[in-house]
Formats: sequence, C-alpha cells, structure tokens
Amino acid sequence: MVALGTIYFWVCALTAVAGALSVVVSKNPIRGAMGLLLLILSVAGLFLALHAQFLAAIQLIVYAGAIVVLFLFVIMLLGPAASTPNDRRGLFARAFGGGLAALCGAAAIALVASAGLAAKHPFPLADVDPSFGGVDAFGSALFADALVPFEVSGALLMVAVVGALAVARGRQGVASLTRSEREVARAATPEPDTAGGAGVYSHEIHAHEEHSS
Repeated sequence: MVALGTIYFWVCALTAVAGALSVVVSKNPIRGAMGLLLLILSVAGLFLALHAQFLAAIQLIVYAGAIVVLFLFVIMLLGPAASTPNDRRGLFARAFGGGLAALCGAAAIALVASAGLAAKHPFPLADVDPSFGGVDAFGSALFADALVPFEVSGALLMVAVVGALAVARGRQGVASLTRSEREVARAATPEPDTAGGAGVYSHEIHAHEEHSS
C-alpha cells in the first residue's frame, strides 16, 4: 500500500513540473504567470513535506504574494505589447536550451533513483531533528554560521537599489530635438483647425523647443 506521504510528494512534484512547463510553453503572459504561481505553490508544498515550515511560508509570502503580483502588474501595464511576436530566428537556441535542461533533469532523476535503489528505499532522506526547518532553527543557522553571507547579500541588494535609482534619475527629462528634426516636424505639422488655434503636434514641438532652450 502506498503511503499518504508518497502520494503527497508525487502530487506536488507533478504539479510543479506542470507549472514549469506552462511558464515555458505558454505564449500568453497571464497564463505564464499563473503557471509560475502553480509552481511556487507546489514548491511550498514540497517544503512542507520536508518539515521546513519557515521556508514554505517565505515561499508563499515573497514569491506568490510579491513577485507574481509584480509580474501581473507589469503585464497589465504593458497591455497588448506584453505578448511577444513569433520569431523563428532563435528556434535553435531555444531547442538547444530545452534539450540541455531536459538532459540535466533526467540525469538528476537517474542519480536520485540509483541512490534510492542502493539504499533500498525510494526516498533516501535521513532522519532529522523535529525542530529542523522551523523559525528557531533557521534563525540560529542564519545569524550564526551564515551571518557574513547574509550581511553581504543585504549590502549587494542595497547597492543594486541605489544604482537603479541613479540610472532612473539620469534618464529623466525630455530629450531635445535637433535642428533637422525640428524642420521635419514643422514640415509635417498640420494646419490649424481654427483661426486662433494651432495643431496639437505643433504645440508639442514648441514645448520641446522651449525645454531645449
């Protein structure tokens, strides 16, 4: 009789694979984001199977509650432009990458299966302490042995945020038009609709000229 834990593992594993394939194969960005959400939920379920409650909670809060929502917000902001056009120029590169990923996955599955057969157990996991994966154990490991990498990663993220702000501030403002661009724009300016008004396009050109001056 198959144990309930084994059934739970296979359900989470197959759901994670289905979500990953949906992210890669789906051409609709909304469906790809939903596939990513399914993958994240499945990985959180696998963390729960390993008694890593803290990692499962962080997986749901950070990735499902923040990253996927950010992706959906960007997709909704872009609108129809979020869908990528059909491009066959990179078909070989995509096929090669997919084949290489499938080969690595098959090799990993073969290694796990061979280790399980050698140990005469389908899932050779060692017995761990009941507190493993909890908040106390994770905090002790994070602020004891992994304190320096944790602080270095925090400093790296801070530098990345400051660099992004600097790049964003450097690109602010309206770029001034050159003289030839102004002449082309004046030639393409429509006639005024009324006797006392000018076209909208002419108004935009004058605004650019005032900004550049």
